[in-house]
Amino acid sequence: MVIPLNTPAAEGALLVPYPGTLDVAHELVEHAAWLLHEHRQARNTRWRKLGCFDQALLTLVHLRKNETFAQLGAGFSILQATAWRYVDEALEVLASWAPGLHEALTGLRDGDHVIVDGTLIPTDRVRADQPYCSQKHKGHGMNVQVIARPDGTPLWFSRATPGRTHDLTSARAHGIVPACLTRQLLVLADRAYQGAGATFRTPYYHHREQPEHYQQFNRNHARLRAPGEPAFAQLKSWRILRRARCSTRRISRTAQAIHTLLTCDYSG
Repeated sequence: MVIPLNTPAAEGALLVPYPGTLDVAHELVEHAAWLLHEHRQARNTRWRKLGCFDQALLTLVHLRKNETFAQLGAGFSILQATAWRYVDEALEVLASWAPGLHEALTGLRDGDHVIVDGTLIPTDRVRADQPYCSQKHKGHGMNVQVIARPDGTPLWFSRATPGRTHDLTSARAHGIVPACLTRQLLVLADRAYQGAGATFRTPYYHHREQPEHYQQFNRNHARLRAPGEPAFAQLKSWRILRRARCSTRRISRTAQAIHTLLTCDYSG
């Protein structure tokens, strides 16, 4: 089967489907399909071109491999617009299962510690879009705050804010500082969060010029933060968040949908 690609940028081009694989567990696709099945049952949805499993697979291919909707449509033998609608619906369903901030922190005891950091989701933006330009990363994107357990398990992803937003400003806007203070959670963060106060702990500047106990504090801080770094790497393992081509308004929902996929329990 050869499917014409009817877009102004590629007039007359053809898309040829080919066999491929997806590097996720089969159980994860089944779990996402079950959530879609419940959604369809609740809405009493009529017959669809794709079943729940294929719709879940379509969405995971989009998130994991960042294929365009034209490529997805060719691979699943559906129209480009239909692929967009299926993915949009699935993202909404998955994102609805992502926990809120207070729900994510429930179960942590006084004295526990978490790791907080911000990550930039690169986007295709022009130089004139100043709110999205991050001076730190020298590029355009959206800022997402991540809270992780010490073992690297992600607890919560914030909604996306323009890339120029400072990490500390973003943390305050999302309510991370007071939420952790209320539960007396020790928060390990990098230097971008200096001034947060409360229960936040950040490294010292110019620690090599300071007394030995300052240097030891920074070494201990780095040692405790290191196991949590995989939480931030897991987010970028989904290629859709390495270079988002969608509207910036959809990045929040995409990140929350990925959080659901990263933390769902499909072992049972």
